[in-house]
Amino acid sequence: MLQGLSHLAREAKSWPFAEARTLLARILRLRLSDAERDLAASLINEGKAYEAVKTFPQLATPVVFQCGFGASGLPHMGTFGEAARPTIVRTAFRALTEDAIPSKLIVFSDDMDGLRKIPDNVPNRHILEEDRDKPVTSVRDPFGEHESFGAHNNARLRAFLDGFGFEYEFMSATDCYKSGRFDAVLLRALERFDAIQKVMLPTLGEERRATYSPFLPISPKSGKVLQAPTLERNLEKGTIVFPDEDGTLTEVPVTGGHVKMQWRPDWATRWTALEVDYEMSGKDLIDSVKVSSQVCRILGGTPPETFHFELFMDENNQKISKSKGNGLTMEEWLRYGAPESLAYYMYQSPKSAKRLYFDVIPKATDEYLQQLDALIRKRAEGDNSAQIDNPAWHVHRGSPPEKSSPVSFSLLLNLVSAGNASTKEILWGFLSRYLPGATPESEPLLDRLAGYAINYYEDFVRPAKTFRGPTAQERAAMEDLVRRLKSLPAGCQDAELIQNEVYEAGKAAGFEPLRAWFQALYEVLLGQSQGPRFGSFVAIFGIERTVALIEQALAGELVAG
Repeated sequence: MLQGLSHLAREAKSWPFAEARTLLARILRLRLSDAERDLAASLINEGKAYEAVKTFPQLATPVVFQCGFGASGLPHMGTFGEAARPTIVRTAFRALTEDAIPSKLIVFSDDMDGLRKIPDNVPNRHILEEDRDKPVTSVRDPFGEHESFGAHNNARLRAFLDGFGFEYEFMSATDCYKSGRFDAVLLRALERFDAIQKVMLPTLGEERRATYSPFLPISPKSGKVLQAPTLERNLEKGTIVFPDEDGTLTEVPVTGGHVKMQWRPDWATRWTALEVDYEMSGKDLIDSVKVSSQVCRILGGTPPETFHFELFMDENNQKISKSKGNGLTMEEWLRYGAPESLAYYMYQSPKSAKRLYFDVIPKATDEYLQQLDALIRKRAEGDNSAQIDNPAWHVHRGSPPEKSSPVSFSLLLNLVSAGNASTKEILWGFLSRYLPGATPESEPLLDRLAGYAINYYEDFVRPAKTFRGPTAQERAAMEDLVRRLKSLPAGCQDAELIQNEVYEAGKAAGFEPLRAWFQALYEVLLGQSQGPRFGSFVAIFGIERTVALIEQALAGELVAG
């Protein structure tokens, strides 16, 4: 599905393609000579990327995308975004290169970090308190489900990524350190200790500078990750000497999982050992990326191309924290919204700060549906260039579905409300009359949205509903609307015709602006200040039911209820 798009990808304006072009330039620059680079670029620009790879086998080495996961807390939406966004860029890169240059996404878990802060949103916190400062993969699982807290959090992350269909290679810091995968770079760090210190010490406060070492030894006695100074280095043996917690001078190798690097040197170690080409991180880590890049060069590596995105905030405009557990969890979003809506939210304006709480789900869902509708229209018109710049193309990793939902999420929410639809079967009773022949099987996206709408309504909309009685002007307009609806042909489902009658009733009653009339309908009939296009709502809900709803409101039954 990603072949034949390179000519469009070269001109695409969306941010993932801009990143993909920058990444391709890096790969050609690092792997080829000037003359080779010109020829390879020419071939790729002509849509002959496979020929370029055949001509220059060094291009066949996978391009490495990476994202990190802090395994000391439960996964949250910010964590998921760190995997979703590089996947989006990777898809753009694959389209740009005709999928000829292999690539992979590494999801790297920092599960050898010492557990410093105890998350608020876990059971049996006393277990974590007792194991504080040990590597997360040595901390007992407070849930009692896995061999460690790190393994539990890793499993939670992987289960979701797998469920979403991400293509990735999972890596554990514990495995990389203990298996020897990082050994060569760690020995190089030991050799170039002074050069690393020269970079790191100016970034620290005076007190921390006095004892700082890029190596965090793991105490052979307590198993804790220690912030201890390196007192001696033995390059021939590959060891360091440090004071253990009781003051005893202790010698350990820097290899084999006996030490862990401080987090910025650790980032540089990972980039170097795994030859990472591309990594995204939050805006708050700009300075850390600069420092890690310097250390990476000292270790003999080439820092990756980087992209800094804005941070997610909770509903109180506070930064989302895995230790606080504020913001949404992945499970919460997926109770109320489709995975596609989550990916869309991650895609949109990555350099703009966004709040991440329950109220954003309906809006993100409907915006995603609007984009998918637009993409499907452009595809029918044969406009491929507009397709690949559409967010839905990126959300579906270059393979968008053939059809969207014929009903918006906001409209479903109001159908649930007005029809007291506590099950999808009840909701489909309305939908099937409006969409003759439609079934959950023929409209799978609509069916999924119906389930999300019921959950969202029950948990958030119903408790917040506040009906009010109509004013004299509103009562007269609603009585007129009832007459108009009753005069329409029996079983009318023409949303435009119905919408015109609603407009006329509002105009005749002297509403200025007309949006005040529609707000009145929503507040009096649905118990909220906003709602769907009213003509579409009536077409699906049914004229007779709508008339009955209005008459209930005029009789004061909705307010009393």
